[in-house]
Amino acid sequence: MSAKAIRIGQMTRREFRERMQGGELKACIIPIAAIEQHLEHLAMEHDWRSVTTVSERIANSLTPSVIVAEAIMVGVSEHHMTHAGTLTLRPGTFIAVLNDLIRSVIHAGFTNILVLNGHGGNIQPCEAIWDQFVREFQVNLQFISYWDVLTEEDATLLKSGQRLPDDLPGHAQEFETAFALSQFPENVRDEAMRDQQDASPLEATAAQGDEFLERIVNRLCGYLQEMIDGERVAEIPPFHP
Repeated sequence: MSAKAIRIGQMTRREFRERMQGGELKACIIPIAAIEQHLEHLAMEHDWRSVTTVSERIANSLTPSVIVAEAIMVGVSEHHMTHAGTLTLRPGTFIAVLNDLIRSVIHAGFTNILVLNGHGGNIQPCEAIWDQFVREFQVNLQFISYWDVLTEEDATLLKSGQRLPDDLPGHAQEFETAFALSQFPENVRDEAMRDQQDASPLEATAAQGDEFLERIVNRLCGYLQEMIDGERVAEIPPFHP
């Protein structure tokens, strides 16, 4: 290949085997997200598009050490099921699928694995089981939502008064709309955004999204590099006698 692939699915088995056996691949990102309603103006794939965008930017920045596993596109979205078109997994199903994906990349040889979340509904199920995952797999397994690296100082980019980081990403509000305008504007329906009651998305600009993405990617690159360097290591819970 002329350029290094950043997703596992882009490689042949030989290409993956040679990079792994040669010691080139140091860490794997598993993006998790959702396909759900995002008010009247954003496409339902927003969470999946945003977290895969962040993941691929990180992998590009840390190439050739980092690879992205294929995302779990559907997450835990039962709270959005009143809006037809939303897709959801039951929490137990979601956790079982995630467990299998982690097991797969460990089998491939990874010991530094970052599960990067792009949907608020996935947080509670993951946090509730995470110490069990780490105990089971005995590797440097980390979980973080991509917006967790933003700080209160970053709130100056927002015009709608949305706070940081407690209520981010703010469902289909200024932050998510800015991200979409920046990275996949075809997913933003301008007329619907003006017609709906919620005015916060109208404050969003592509320039905001550009700046948010740059800050997020830079900080998560640092996070993942610390994992690779052994400076950020998951604490493995003990087995009790």
